[in-house]
Amino acid sequence: MANEDDVFDVIAIGAGPVGETAAARAVRGGLTAAVVEERLVGGECNYYGCIPSKALLWPMELAAEVGRMPGLALRGPIDAAAVLARRDEFVSHFNDSGNVSWLRDLPATFVRGRGRLAGPLRVDVSMPDGGTRPLRARHAVVVATGSTPGIPDVPGLREARPWTNQEATSVQQVPKRLVVIGGGPVACEMSQALHALGAHETTMIVRGDRLLPRTEPIAGELVAKSFAESGIDLRFGRSAVRVERPIPGGPVTIHNDDGSRIDADEILVATGRRPAVHDIGLETVGLEAGGPITVDASMRATGIPDGWLYAAGDVNGRNLLTHMGKYQARICGDVIVARAKGLPDDTPALRDTAGDRGAPQVIFTDPQVCAVGRTEARARADGFPVRAVEYDMGAVIGAKLQAEDYTGRAKLVVDEDRHVLLGATFIGPDVVHLLHSATVAVTSEVPLDRLWHAVPVFPTASEVWLNLLVEYGL
Repeated sequence: MANEDDVFDVIAIGAGPVGETAAARAVRGGLTAAVVEERLVGGECNYYGCIPSKALLWPMELAAEVGRMPGLALRGPIDAAAVLARRDEFVSHFNDSGNVSWLRDLPATFVRGRGRLAGPLRVDVSMPDGGTRPLRARHAVVVATGSTPGIPDVPGLREARPWTNQEATSVQQVPKRLVVIGGGPVACEMSQALHALGAHETTMIVRGDRLLPRTEPIAGELVAKSFAESGIDLRFGRSAVRVERPIPGGPVTIHNDDGSRIDADEILVATGRRPAVHDIGLETVGLEAGGPITVDASMRATGIPDGWLYAAGDVNGRNLLTHMGKYQARICGDVIVARAKGLPDDTPALRDTAGDRGAPQVIFTDPQVCAVGRTEARARADGFPVRAVEYDMGAVIGAKLQAEDYTGRAKLVVDEDRHVLLGATFIGPDVVHLLHSATVAVTSEVPLDRLWHAVPVFPTASEVWLNLLVEYGL
């Protein structure tokens, strides 16, 4: 049994951005909170995902921007050592003491160890010293364990000890020859970043026929064109069937389904992620550990008597994006506070509506890919009456001023019955600044005739909004 010092209103299992945010919202609402984490406080995003990958990518993008501007020149290759050193600063040299202090200052109780559910409102923590510390929650337990990289079942692949996003973003010595399996955001971002930093022979093995298959087709086409121009070898419609690495840490050979082979110094697998539900005690509360934890719009796990269990972030499978996980954590933290105090818990602010309409996402390649809402194909599959309009970003004077031969594309997906946006996509250099206006328009379902009166500044790339609406017929 937990003693009184180990009883809290809310317990969060996982101290990434999601668990931290859920605890912060609970504390803000006057509840006590404990956060359990066995690894680095701050989570995958801070140390092996969003933050370090962007620290590696921004210098590459800036170099590309400079190279597109007449009168400027980047002399020599990117200083990889300097870029890696700056990356190390952003991940605090893999020291989480600052994040631990932040948690304690909330104030929340931090418990270092592996947290497992041990029955209703109970969490057992396996401590670093081998002991077990039982915790009990008065109101709620939030599972925020995130996700883990998936490794395809290819003979020899696991034995070859491939890189995942963790090794790629924490790299200390860039391999000269790199093979990347996958064609999604992580595969694209890390292929381009490591290629620019010294992986001069970079080969991507892509099972499908294009990059970034969940985005609009034009996005994958423009990114593939950029990759090919930079010297990245793209192998579409191919799959690895066998991997050999006779000497641990030595060269690796990938055998493909077309009979070809690729010799490399390192192999990176970026084929998706799986909810981290293994060995967290789900069976003790009647749930299976074989997939994401199913939740309602308030992040409350379904099928749990008395509704005390919540799951936010990647572990529930709704949106595997850090900003969406933090959004879910804000919702569930506020819901827990409302329910603990007997307040109304059914207001729109306490429900995930943004995720249903489409999460914003940026893929920080060159060109950038920014999207929110549904693609045209997804909207049609969902049964909406759809009309799509596109515009050449290179024809917008504000964009042309940013770069010589600016290449990009913008696309809107419109619900023809309601005349609101279902989705928006921007592809091109530095289009990230266009995304939030699209996110507001899509999630708020702003009518097009009202958007028409949101006048973009001349001469900026945001004038593409005007051009798109003119193309639509306004």
